[in-house]
Amino acid sequence: MGKHSEITKRFLLAAKYQEIQALHHLSSNCRTVEAIKDMIHQLQRERGMSNVFLGSKGDRFTAQRDHQIESSQECEQDLRSLLKSLYLGNHDNGQSMRLLSSITFALQGMDHLPNLREKVSALQVNTLESTNAYCRLIAGLLDVIFEAADVASDPEMTRLLVALFNFMQGKEYAGQERAWGAIGFAESQFDSELCDRITALTESQQQCFETFSNFADAEEQAMWAELANSDIANNIQRLREMICALAKGGDCSPELSEVWYDIATNRIDAMQLIEEHLTARLNKQAELRIKQAEDELRNHELLVASLNNTPAHSGSPFTMLFDASVRGLRGADIREEELSESATLSAHKSFYELIRGQSQRIEEMAGQLTAAKQALNEQKVIDRAKLLLMQQGKISEQQAYRKLQTSAMEQNIRIAELAQRVVQRVEK
Repeated sequence: MGKHSEITKRFLLAAKYQEIQALHHLSSNCRTVEAIKDMIHQLQRERGMSNVFLGSKGDRFTAQRDHQIESSQECEQDLRSLLKSLYLGNHDNGQSMRLLSSITFALQGMDHLPNLREKVSALQVNTLESTNAYCRLIAGLLDVIFEAADVASDPEMTRLLVALFNFMQGKEYAGQERAWGAIGFAESQFDSELCDRITALTESQQQCFETFSNFADAEEQAMWAELANSDIANNIQRLREMICALAKGGDCSPELSEVWYDIATNRIDAMQLIEEHLTARLNKQAELRIKQAEDELRNHELLVASLNNTPAHSGSPFTMLFDASVRGLRGADIREEELSESATLSAHKSFYELIRGQSQRIEEMAGQLTAAKQALNEQKVIDRAKLLLMQQGKISEQQAYRKLQTSAMEQNIRIAELAQRVVQRVEK
């Protein structure tokens, strides 16, 4: 057999073809993420307007809500069309089962949006029921982005997706804060429980935005710092303090619901600009990585072609059999002498270096992916621990998170570490 068999050459090219195919799948997922980002933003606006509408018994935000529903429907149609074109054209599309399942679950929720809207219009649901329904749908859509990040195989793309997921999760907590505040102001009263919810949502936002900052680039971090120190953020903080003061006793004018909604909306709209920046960079990176991989494939093909036209050297070529950097006999201290350049034709040595370089790159990517996905894995564990505490103690999600947070502070450990202990203890 020749020094480099035909099947070896074919597998080298097949690996590169597969990388390009995976990058195309990832590019499709990035387009989905962008469309879902827009859908979530429209639903967040619709949820807030519905809260004011319901809290005022239909006296306020009627026209605004109708207009917003039209915007949401247009965005939904665009999302459905995109999902159909990307994932249903070919059943053998190489996509993750978990990702497709999460898309299915979210679509099922959107199927029943018209029914929810009819109930809101007829005042057949209260603000809490409406808010919960919208939150469940948005959570389902966020799960799609989580899965897109979790199945990504490119380290830089994964970092971007992790940053985007955490930023969008923080923005959703900001949207829920807007919803709870709108409920209290529209009903002209707050209590300590509602103040605690606002506080818990504020803390959850902070946690998400800290993770986002760890994975964002310098420009995105600067955009976030500017928003965090802006008049919009200061106004939100003052209204939060007002809510907690009202919880101690006293009523407020229901007109404040619109003031709260407008200020909270200004903050969330400013967050959308950062989302836009992240998704634009994500799509640009996807295009760049595909081009790089296609260029590498052409180089691979040229080298293989040169090997086919170059006779094998009669001596011992540089291969994995004599490469001291490759794992071999455990405990052996012997290092093979590196073969000189003249020991083999340059094309044949370049072929081995290409194979070895590709293998090393995959190892490096695996390490980078592990670091990038640690935040996602920690989020999974925290969510699992919260659910277990909610089931055991019959408590709310906010109470479960606060319990984890307090216990972690008392034990001077990270909340993710404590969550892992909770899960291991309960599931033994």
